[in-house]
Amino acid sequence: MDTYPAQGRVYQINISRGGVPKLAIAEAYVNTLGIEGDYHTDQANHGGPDRALCLYTLEQIQKLQQEGHPIAPGSTGENITLQGIPQSELQPGALLSLGDIEIELTGFAAPCQNIAESFNDGDFTRISAKLHPGESRIYARVLCTGRIATGDVARILLASREENRD
Repeated sequence: MDTYPAQGRVYQINISRGGVPKLAIAEAYVNTLGIEGDYHTDQANHGGPDRALCLYTLEQIQKLQQEGHPIAPGSTGENITLQGIPQSELQPGALLSLGDIEIELTGFAAPCQNIAESFNDGDFTRISAKLHPGESRIYARVLCTGRIATGDVARILLASREENRD
């Protein structure tokens, strides 16, 4: 399979015992339910096979920081902070490789009150896909399990099926 042009790296891997912020670790094993050692307080809205991982980009975080928001990698609950892949390329249906693992992006992560401290005046809707298309975190299912480490190459293997329609 040809590699889609967008390539970057895994900037940070983030886990928590439940809730936010998720804190950085150097490497982890990823199974079909996500990163081993990562837990969710709200299992009705987070986790499961179709929401095994949550991704966000360093560039989007930096853009929000420039707007004055006190956001940081992991503070909004993403498991994987990517660098070098445009946030706009992270669309449902896209296939990515991150180190040894392969994932399929499944849908945008709805923001909630738990991440309010990452935003001016607690306005967590700043990363709502409905209000700010192309600026939301995104969930993924794990297609191929394995190890992942900070600095691993991240590649888009196949763009979103929506983009590939004629």
